[in-house]
Amino acid sequence: MPHILTLIAAPGGLDPALLARARAALAGIGATPGAPDWLSEGEAVDLPFADAPAELAAAAARTALGDAPVDAIAQPAEGRRKRLLVADMDSTIVTSETLDELAAYAGLKDQIAAITRRSMNGELDFAQALHERVGMLRGLEVAALEGTWAQTEMMPGAATLVATMRAHGAVCCLASGGFTFFTGRVADRLGFDHHVSNILLIENGKLTGKVAEPVFDRNAKLATLTRLATENALPMAATLAVGDGANDLDMIGAAGLGIAYHAKPIVAAAARARVDYNDLLALLFAQGYRRSEFR
Repeated sequence: MPHILTLIAAPGGLDPALLARARAALAGIGATPGAPDWLSEGEAVDLPFADAPAELAAAAARTALGDAPVDAIAQPAEGRRKRLLVADMDSTIVTSETLDELAAYAGLKDQIAAITRRSMNGELDFAQALHERVGMLRGLEVAALEGTWAQTEMMPGAATLVATMRAHGAVCCLASGGFTFFTGRVADRLGFDHHVSNILLIENGKLTGKVAEPVFDRNAKLATLTRLATENALPMAATLAVGDGANDLDMIGAAGLGIAYHAKPIVAAAARARVDYNDLLALLFAQGYRRSEFR
């Protein structure tokens, strides 16, 4: 079978009725489904199929599943396990938008969060929006960075995702439009091999309201993906990119498996694969890892 449709739900959330609906959806588009292979009983299952495009199969499955909280990801069966992960940080690897949380220390969280939302929805130029938001924080004490970090939580499944992929030989990189102050700490905590982000400029213990140039934006994220693939002698088909905002679109589109993770509408609409309901463990199931292989 040349393709795999993976269904992922919360533990115990996949029952025979949902599986039957997905199999019927495959048959309905002319696909030939094979026998299901459970990656985790009641939680994640692979449905091999032939004779239909992957994107059509995923769309048909989502329609058939209706409002059931099940993610459906279809892709070629060959080369599912990726050798390079490039992940966004804010609202992807961590649960928050760190710049918005930092702004709370200046009493500006609502104003800055509104700009962040528009930027992540693709309504504003990323670099312009970043300069505007950082400029509003001029004079903020460095202690606010430490306070923000102390409150930052990792996304469920993040540690297992990185540990499992690295244990199987993958290179993992955190690529963020946020700041190295946070990406370095997240990378250290979770075991990422690399991290790249923007640099906040600080003088006399206070933010200057500026970031170092050039801004690390959507083009830089794509460049990071392609550079690391080249440096590790990997085809793009062997790469995985994940993110939620408009500045992740280019790397998601270029990766062998690009996943929109609880993403903004503009990203979810454009991505070939989506995780709307589950945590980051879904990225492991999508690669064919069994729960017994998780680290």
